[in-house]
Order: sequence, then C-alpha cells, then structure tokens
Amino acid sequence: MKSIKDIVSSGRPGISFEVFPPKRDASLDPVKDAVRQLALERPEFISVTYGAAGGDSSINTGAIADYVQKECSVPALAHLTCVMATRDGIAAEAQRMRELGILNVLALRGDLPPQEGSVPCGHFKHAVELVGFLKEQFPAFCIGGACYPEGHPECEHLSADIAFLKAKVDAGLDFLTTQMFFDNNILYAYLAKIRSAGIKVPVVAGIMPVTNAKQIARICRLSGTLLPPRFRAIVDRFGENPEAMLEAGIAHATEQIVDLFANGVDNVHVYTMNKPDVGRRIMANLRSILS
Repeated sequence: MKSIKDIVSSGRPGISFEVFPPKRDASLDPVKDAVRQLALERPEFISVTYGAAGGDSSINTGAIADYVQKECSVPALAHLTCVMATRDGIAAEAQRMRELGILNVLALRGDLPPQEGSVPCGHFKHAVELVGFLKEQFPAFCIGGACYPEGHPECEHLSADIAFLKAKVDAGLDFLTTQMFFDNNILYAYLAKIRSAGIKVPVVAGIMPVTNAKQIARICRLSGTLLPPRFRAIVDRFGENPEAMLEAGIAHATEQIVDLFANGVDNVHVYTMNKPDVGRRIMANLRSILS
C-alpha cells in the first residue's frame, strides 16, 4: 500500500473519506458495509478514527483499517490517540498496526476526559511527544497530524498554535490534515501563515458535509469552528427539512471542494462518518474534475 505522503504529493486532485469504528462489543458488519460502499468510489485513502485510549471504539480501529486495506484494496489511515495512554500501551497498539500491515498513522493527542483536569504524570501530554515516540520506535510509519485553520480551541493565539504545529512537524510529521472549516478563505490565509513559519509538509483540507442541522452546534462548540453567514443561512432555511438539509449540505461541501481544487489545494478529506451516500453524492458531483 502507498504511503499517504506519496499520495498527497502526486499533484493531482484527490478525495479521501473518514469512518469511525463501532463500540467495543458491537458488530463490525455495519461499518464494514459502509467502508465497502465508500471504497467503490475509489478514494485516495480511508481514515479510521480512534477513541480515547482504552475507550469503547479504539480496540476496533485496527480491525476496520485492516478491512479497508485487505478487503477493499484502499490505503488506510489509522488514527492513534495518546491521551491517558502509557508508552507501553501506545507501543503495543502501534506494533499491532504494523503487524496488520498498516503503514499510515494519524498521531493525535485526543480530547481529555471531562472528569480529568490534567494528564496523569508519566503519560503523553501532547501530540508532539507521540510523534517523536513513533518516529523513533516505528520509523516505517508515515505519520500525519492535525492542524486547525481557526486555531486550536485550547490555544488563545493562532501564532502560538502555529508554533506548536511547527514543533510537531519538526518531530517527524509527514503530512497534515485540517480540522473542518466552512470558509475557504480562512484556510487560504492559514496556509500562507504556516508556510511563512517554515511548515512545508503537504496539507489535506478537511471538509465536513453538514447534513443534519442538529449536529452543527455541537461540532462548532467542540472544534471552535465558525459558521460563515452564508452557511448559517442554509442551516436556518433548510434545517427543519432533513432531505433539503442533506442536499444543501452536500451542495455546500461540493462548492467548497471545487473552489479548493481551483485554488491549488489538491487533497481534500471528507468527514463522511459512516455515511456512504454522502461520499457517493459528492463524488458524483466531482467525477469530471477528478478524472
């Protein structure tokens, strides 16, 4: 399987998708079915999210990533979250991924549990520590990281957030994937800033097709993402009509992607979240552009 670094350095437009694994004791079949349908759209890769260390879904991340690669012949990007994890635990999980043939890992800190005020002593506190550990102990991995065009919600100033990002890249990141955003101008300004800061690795733009109005308040609260007036008007107008909101959300996401491609952002990651119909509709809208 190709590394994500090679895929996103190809210089041609490409789309990737994201799914999340089921809880610990739930059947893998529904997620596998969603993956199979998404794989038919021939994405560049499919990423699989990871719950908090020891959480309900993290145990199934490797199994779904393995299915993506071996059964669907699509490169997998397995998320690996270090919050509340020990070095031994991370090493064991990373070794398991390597044994499954997983080459690509997205190294994340993850969200702190609500009841915890800080990370216990002896555990990874920041993603930069995880990146350095993986680079040293598992050099065969292609390692990606997250970045935040509107600034990390826990960081008061964007300049400080970019400095932290530079430290992560210097620790060994091969590429970056952005948090969702709804205004492309925010991304363009952000890319100019990080390039000026010496961050040269490929950046994959993360797009969330909002197809359910009830999602949007929680999404924005957790991510710190702002809703531009144009998109807020879409939610206000169509939010009470599920079918209309689905069409409007896909249309807005498609317009964002077309604009990104037109302005030289070749790699777009769509947060499909186990909804193959969303991925299918977006790919249908982009078929001629991608071909």
